[in-house]
Amino acid sequence: MARILYLLTFLLATTPVFAQHLFELKKGVVEFISDAPLEVITARSKKLNGILDLSKKQFAFKVELRSFDGFNNAMQKGHFNENYMESNTYPQAVFKGKIIEDIDPEHKGTITVRAKGKFIVHGVEQERIIPVTLKIGDNHSISVSGKFSVMLVDHNIKIPKVVIEKLSPEIWVTVTGVLTEKD
Repeated sequence: MARILYLLTFLLATTPVFAQHLFELKKGVVEFISDAPLEVITARSKKLNGILDLSKKQFAFKVELRSFDGFNNAMQKGHFNENYMESNTYPQAVFKGKIIEDIDPEHKGTITVRAKGKFIVHGVEQERIIPVTLKIGDNHSISVSGKFSVMLVDHNIKIPKVVIEKLSPEIWVTVTGVLTEKD
């Protein structure tokens, strides 16, 4: 009986060491802004999904491009999906990779880490390192936020000369969301 109690105590004491620390993002927000000389265009999607495995420091996030709303008019949204992003051919933007720094999920508070991985937009994969702020909460959740730029030329997205003054070649992207521990 003593051996069974010893084994049970040992297993209970070491279980957190083997925990997966999987966190899921079901509905985050992605916003972008094009600040060109003649026009500012903003759009937003509330359908960012993702997963973070703290034990392996791996992540994967995606957003459906057709889920973006906003723009200055319906025609801009149409051009975004049909002419620039070609959303029928390339329906998602994806960022997947690893977190460079170590993260202690038991340490509550705000930290900044670097997420290194493959950023895939318009069928073009680019290696990126993006600074991300994480706020680890007491309720088994992690708030995430980050801001980075995307050069359209890096993803073979062409700007027609007719709109060169209305569409910036550099798009600023902001990402926010709350990851909750997955059962």
